[in-house]
Amino acid sequence: MRVYNLPLIMARCLILTVLCETIFAIIIGVRKKRDIVNIILVNIMTNPPLVSITFACNIFYGIQARNILLTILEIAVVFIEGFVYYKYLDFKKINPFILALLLNAVSYGMGELYNYIFY
Repeated sequence: MRVYNLPLIMARCLILTVLCETIFAIIIGVRKKRDIVNIILVNIMTNPPLVSITFACNIFYGIQARNILLTILEIAVVFIEGFVYYKYLDFKKINPFILALLLNAVSYGMGELYNYIFY
């Protein structure tokens, strides 16, 4: 991993995250355009810092430190997204924190699968 790869990595991660989470949200019943836009916007806010911080940690401290930090940051992201969903989503069939956990689990799992297949 090289620093000059960061913009491409961030773009790829954001696009895949938005696609995975949006598609899964629609599958589980999120239908209002406003709710879909909120899910996309919250990912635009949380994904780039997560990716860039864990990328930097990997470069400076190694993969083990990155994995520990990634776990901590993913938990924080679930709580942040859950709070935003609680405040702004009209979709109430699933607890917003559970929704955030499900969406992030799907996008994280798909990202791991993508990395396994292509790297």
